[in-house]
Amino acid sequence: MSTYRFDRLFAPKSVAVVGASAREGSLGRAVLQNLRERGFAGQIDLVNPRQTQINGSPCAPNLGSLPQPPDVAVIVSPAASVPAIIGEAGRLGVGAAIVITAGLGYGPGSLNEQVAKSARATGLRIVGPNCLGFVSPGASFDASFTARRAKRGKIALVSQSGAVVAALLEWAHARDIGFSGIVSLGDQIDVDFGDCLNYFAEDAETKAIFLYIEAISDARKFMSAGRAAARVKPVIAIKSGRHGAGIKAALSHTGALAGSDAVYEAALHRAGILRVLGLEELFSAAETLARVAPFEGDRLTVVTNGGGVGVLAVDRLADMGGKLAKLSAATIDTISGSIPAGWSRGNPIDIIGDADAARYGAAMRAALRDPETEAILAINCPTALTKQEETAQAVIDAVASRRTEVIWPPPVFAVWFGATPEVASRFETSGIPHFESETEAVRGFMHLVNHVRAQAALLQTPPSVPVDFTPDAGAARRIVAAALAKGAGWLDPIEVAAVLNSYDVPIAPVFAAANPADASQAARAPIAAGSKVALKIMSQQITHKSDVGGVALNLDNAQAVADAAQKMLDTVSRLKPEARIDGFVVQPMIHRPGAHELIAGLASDPTFGPVIVFGHGGMAVEVIDDKALALPPLDLRLAHDLIVRTRIAAVLKGYRDVPRADIDAIALTLMKLAQLSADIPEIIEIDLNPLLADANGVVALDARIRIEMQARPARRESTNPRFAIKPYPREWERELNTRGGAAVLARPIRPEDEKLYADFFAHVSPRDLRLRFFSAMKNFGHGFIARLAQIDYSRSMAFVALDRANQTLLGVVRLHFDANHENGEFAILVRSDRKGRGLGWSLMQLIIEYARAEGAKTICGQVMAENTEMLAMCAELGFAVADQFDTTELKSVSLQL
Repeated sequence: MSTYRFDRLFAPKSVAVVGASAREGSLGRAVLQNLRERGFAGQIDLVNPRQTQINGSPCAPNLGSLPQPPDVAVIVSPAASVPAIIGEAGRLGVGAAIVITAGLGYGPGSLNEQVAKSARATGLRIVGPNCLGFVSPGASFDASFTARRAKRGKIALVSQSGAVVAALLEWAHARDIGFSGIVSLGDQIDVDFGDCLNYFAEDAETKAIFLYIEAISDARKFMSAGRAAARVKPVIAIKSGRHGAGIKAALSHTGALAGSDAVYEAALHRAGILRVLGLEELFSAAETLARVAPFEGDRLTVVTNGGGVGVLAVDRLADMGGKLAKLSAATIDTISGSIPAGWSRGNPIDIIGDADAARYGAAMRAALRDPETEAILAINCPTALTKQEETAQAVIDAVASRRTEVIWPPPVFAVWFGATPEVASRFETSGIPHFESETEAVRGFMHLVNHVRAQAALLQTPPSVPVDFTPDAGAARRIVAAALAKGAGWLDPIEVAAVLNSYDVPIAPVFAAANPADASQAARAPIAAGSKVALKIMSQQITHKSDVGGVALNLDNAQAVADAAQKMLDTVSRLKPEARIDGFVVQPMIHRPGAHELIAGLASDPTFGPVIVFGHGGMAVEVIDDKALALPPLDLRLAHDLIVRTRIAAVLKGYRDVPRADIDAIALTLMKLAQLSADIPEIIEIDLNPLLADANGVVALDARIRIEMQARPARRESTNPRFAIKPYPREWERELNTRGGAAVLARPIRPEDEKLYADFFAHVSPRDLRLRFFSAMKNFGHGFIARLAQIDYSRSMAFVALDRANQTLLGVVRLHFDANHENGEFAILVRSDRKGRGLGWSLMQLIIEYARAEGAKTICGQVMAENTEMLAMCAELGFAVADQFDTTELKSVSLQL
């Protein structure tokens, strides 16, 4: 339900504490005390069937006995009583329940399951159970048993661990950092990370979102909400359990490489969420993001009175992928005019150990004006020659002075070793983040840099898919369906080759043989053609053939093949007696000197579904452990990003006399595997190892495909419903009927459609642009158009109308759902020279059809009052047209579905 009823949760007018108590040390007493002492101004009701009053306040036996239902019920009563209380709250119309009580159990028949079912039936929102509570500082609403009051601020904290909340509150109190909201999720049977991300992404008071994750319950919802939030503000996450067990049913090299933490890493990377590894890094992020807005740039200037510490800061910057600013000649001259001759004359700006406040001030003023400097790290090592307070104030004064001259001066980060409380207080008051070490400071700086980089990556436009990639999905589906009908769990090598060939994935030719004699016969043709052959055992029960003597290479005559096959039968029967031998595979040996052995494939994660794996291949693949993972669907840009995140990527670029590998061919292969998974959900594991790559392209020498029958969801999707990111919905491609006879294709928008917009906008009149965007539009930059073309199909839809003859863009209609997926706001724009032919009408009908299919209740929009043609069309389509209460220039239109 996402943010449904969150208005009552974050700004309640009344609250009832169910299980309120006066007993020292009880949860009921702690929660009630926090509500009262931390400023909640609304009505506080007490509920406890064993009490008639608590410390002079009346106490009702149940929620139904209260004069009116509260907005929020905070439940701290015994576990066995919680389902009945939730049922009563739902019937009374309570908005939300914060269930702090633990011990409700898990799984079918548990109290947790009863609570979840009851709440869903009535729309009651549940935070918890088994949580620390909920805090909305803006409303002075603290329904928790935290020991420390949360100050109002700009950071939202969402955590599955109450201990992490408590730790961060203690740290924030000492640093004077506040929060826009704190949600302790506990068992998250209802309110989860996706809901909170949706809310805080649109909350104007929230400038950054922190997550502490133990497990994700709804991967598609989390990915959709995470990607949307990361586009507008920094999202920082800790994922615990980094060294836990991997994917349980891994039966191939690919599956073994795709451990659960590696999949979480891939998911966070894809969403644009920055991952930190512990509370120390989270504290660094909090210190930075609470005081500094995200900025463009990554070049840092270091000002210090300790040369060694400055060099350490530069080392940390390089380790974390940052850049050192190169000072301009003018800046060096300016500093030289006010600093003794022994200074470093470069970056780091070492102003020498005896630097006083005046020297700090002069260096800071010059650095703040340097054109190459995008951020400054000021470091002070204490000496007996100067006072910390004076040097700190010099930095603060320099920053304050520059802020009066420009709107966005370079942000400043401070490290004052052994800082006194007075120094810390001065930096906090001035809004300058300060840290205990150069490592923490650089890390804080890089959080902002990486956020901006992640945002840029989310808006990059992928290259087009080659037009000659036309997979035969039908042929592959038939092969998989036939194998499943036989009860097979793995495709045999002939079937594997056929499936891969249908998606144009190069694989070495494969010949099947039932016995040694057949193997000898199958080898004659490739040997006669001048190739040696490889012989491999064929068995559903043998995952790694070489482990049991099931592979023989470089066989150069038919008799050698027959002998190797018989020996293989004997060895495999001895080492793996339970395995059923289905025969042999004969393949010509492929010799590509200088080719790189890679691995590419598909694994299945229980949380995030299909995962694409790429890395260094060969027999020692697990030992080398050079791999990266990505969630499908993939385009070519994402495939290239996956390759770059491995160590072998540098080798693929070529070295010495080894030419550069065809990296585009590797990327296309990864994209084909993702498409194969999208089209055929029954394929749950693919292993191409080794995948040879060189300047001439790629070819798989060995391949395995595991299959499994899949339950189909109630609402049919044309692509894999297990994808954590909703893929391109091909089922919504349509032919549109328009006047004039032109063939028009309507389809969901794709990221690569960005390139069509320049010509499209050139054919839209200034008046039509103004009517669409409500203001005069002249310039359309990459960022603006990328946001139009790159949508999340889970929460938005845009249909483009294309001229089939020349693939030009004729019109676009889009719909953006609210967080609850109940109401959608539409917008439409048609080329001015194509108006009057029924194209706008057809696009509106299509978007209405789509909204109905998605279960939306309402479509609404805003139309300028002078746009009489659009208003008339809306009225004819059944929209209600009304005046806007705050302006006469706009009309509101809405359609009940």
